Amino acid sequence: MARAASQTLDVGQFLQAQKFSRYHLHILILCALVTFFDGQDFSALAYALPYIRDDMGISDEMTGYVSSAAFAGQMIGSLFGSYMGDIFGRRPVIIACTIGSAVFTTIVGFAGTPEQLIVLRFVSGLAIGGLLAPVWALSIESMPKSMRATSVTIIMMGFSFGSSSAAPIANWIAPVLGWEGIFWVCGAMTGVFSLILLFLLPESTRWMVATEKPRERIVPMLARFNPGFEAQAYERFSLSDERQTSKSANPLLKFRELFVGALLIVTPLIWAAYFFSSFAIYLKSAYGVIFMENLGIARQNAAWLGGATGVLGAIGGVALLAMTEKRGPGWIALAPLFAIPFTMLVGLGYVMGGTELVAVLLISATLVGAGHAAVISITSIYYPSAVRATGGGWASFMAKFAAVAAPIFGAQFLSGRQGAMDGYMFTALCLVGIVVCMLLLAWFARGLKAEEAHSAAQAQPAE
Repeated sequence: MARAASQTLDVGQFLQAQKFSRYHLHILILCALVTFFDGQDFSALAYALPYIRDDMGISDEMTGYVSSAAFAGQMIGSLFGSYMGDIFGRRPVIIACTIGSAVFTTIVGFAGTPEQLIVLRFVSGLAIGGLLAPVWALSIESMPKSMRATSVTIIMMGFSFGSSSAAPIANWIAPVLGWEGIFWVCGAMTGVFSLILLFLLPESTRWMVATEKPRERIVPMLARFNPGFEAQAYERFSLSDERQTSKSANPLLKFRELFVGALLIVTPLIWAAYFFSSFAIYLKSAYGVIFMENLGIARQNAAWLGGATGVLGAIGGVALLAMTEKRGPGWIALAPLFAIPFTMLVGLGYVMGGTELVAVLLISATLVGAGHAAVISITSIYYPSAVRATGGGWASFMAKFAAVAAPIFGAQFLSGRQGAMDGYMFTALCLVGIVVCMLLLAWFARGLKAEEAHSAAQAQPAE
């Protein structure tokens, strides 16, 4: 930490010196709840879709377009929300997107045609996609360094839990209020939570320092991390553990910052890994229940199994990151690597039914979910605070190409048992892509550590 006589506080070192506290827990819980309701709103369609198909009689092709609409909205929303998060701050963007998700998810329940579903799911997807990069950034910038990646995985565990919660909501509400009630209930719950955020969600201290916000805004936030902090000794604030970035609000200049130094290779590898992982997870999200039905599992049992694997995958992701946080991103490849043989057992027809099929599907989907959660955890950690949301947003944007394509491409797998088996084989190919990308990323990420050490060494004399 900088000496008081210099009147400059190294906020990077200050935050790293803090032990995990109640305030860290406060931020972590709020961020996890943000993604919980985000995931609940997002996955409402997956569990409502079998009922919608029966009610509207839509074709397999139209089913693909309906499922892809939210992904397309997320893709655009991820760029817009991340850019706004770096310009105006994490807090206002997260709150605005949460309110938008609540409103438009509720309105989806009033759709009367497939075309209306497509439009409304696209609009709700803008809000759902817009908040993820800012909430990742808020968590990474607030947690101790040893918990940055793990905190993102815990937060996305909230998304998985929220996605899974749509399963019991569908099973309980659809028989009473129809598929429309699933969206009404999910939207109302998110709306109530958005009001809580107005009073409890803080801003990122690192972002305020990186963007040179007034001292009067920064000091109270530092005091929340350490109530004994003596603010009067410092007039200026710095971040020695981050390189300086362009202060321009020009989105093109912010985009260029994602390719400086070792990031020239690391960033594309993050995008590729996230792309393959998203194709696998969103194919499961969109059609997992239908695939399991086609394999002979009853609809409600398939919904419960889908929900359970979402929860177990999220927990598995946290366990995986706890093991790999200090060992590098290469260890993330373990989950998709182990998932490949289980997925192929179903795809090749070696497991056809009964308890054995349920067990294999449970293991496969859990490992796919754990790997996806771990991949997400690293999408923002390598970037400076001034462009961290932009980095996460662009990774999300690239991944959403897979998310949009998965339901459209996956519609060809909706016909019977053989179609479902082909869907699992394609998932196995996506898992191979994740393994390759993560192993390459682990190698090239070493250059980023060297750059961080160099930046810290240059800042040291100023202390």
